[in-house]
Amino acid sequence: MTLARTYSTVTVAGVTLVADLSGALFWEEERLLVVSDLHLEKGSSFATRGVLLPPYDTAATLSRLAAVVARHDPRSVIALGDSFHDRDAHGRLAADDRETLAALQSRRDWIWIVGNHDPELPRDLGGTVASDVAIGPLVFRHEPTGAVGEIAGHLHPKARVSRRGRSVERRCFASDGERAVMPSFGAYTGGLSIRDLAFAAIFKSLEFTAHVLGDNRMHAIAAARCY
Repeated sequence: MTLARTYSTVTVAGVTLVADLSGALFWEEERLLVVSDLHLEKGSSFATRGVLLPPYDTAATLSRLAAVVARHDPRSVIALGDSFHDRDAHGRLAADDRETLAALQSRRDWIWIVGNHDPELPRDLGGTVASDVAIGPLVFRHEPTGAVGEIAGHLHPKARVSRRGRSVERRCFASDGERAVMPSFGAYTGGLSIRDLAFAAIFKSLEFTAHVLGDNRMHAIAAARCY
């Protein structure tokens, strides 16, 4: 994949960010990588309730995260909440996954934003824990409020469009230039349509763009064209 096809840009409150095809954002001037909703150990969480899923989601998510970290070599990483699927998920991490996470954190600042799934993150995970982080004109938090300059997660945006006579549904960034909601990064995470009322509460109208993650490129599509 070429750079032109793999990356696009999203502008929020005057800051231009690289939108990676993985679903991450990279702020080049700050060397800051942002990911949202990893939901690590979702598979094992379901297993405790008798719903058996292949127990590989954490390794798959961390592998994808390692790839995007290698691409951008960030100085700092912000994980925008719901990094773990439940309050006890960190205790179920396999030794190999802990080692992978420690390697990703090595030599860089790492900030865990608390989410509704992981409101009390342990202090032995490495990095620091915060409710939100403000850098310049941008504020990073888990649940979107619609504030100007906000980059949030939580809603797992996805867009459905018609293409060549068939319907295609993909994860996406949702942004109107003043605020943005990031797609979920986790292997087992679902999505919420950008036409849901939850997005109307944030953007107030359909005057925003879905930056859709395709197979090998990003597609900027007006929200009004999605369904």
